[in-house]
Amino acid sequence: MITRRKRQIGIVVVVGLLLLVQLVAMQFSSEVNWSGFDFVIAALLLLGAGFGLDLILAKFKNKKQRFIFGAVLLLVFVLIWAELAVGVFGTPFSGS
Repeated sequence: MITRRKRQIGIVVVVGLLLLVQLVAMQFSSEVNWSGFDFVIAALLLLGAGFGLDLILAKFKNKKQRFIFGAVLLLVFVLIWAELAVGVFGTPFSGS
């Protein structure tokens, strides 16, 4: 069984690798054009989702509760990401 500490280290490593993919893509394509602020926001959003899921796994032992809270977390993550990327809801934070 994976300890919580190892899971948290894994979350940080995976987030770092995901951000590294974007950094490498910026070197080979003009289609990917992220600023430092974009990387910070993406890191905060990904780490928040990862550590939120870790908290859900630690607090809830019932599979049904884990699924429900995990699904809500995923939905919130996707809605925020979509809003920041293309402005689905037209808030002042949208990327469009």
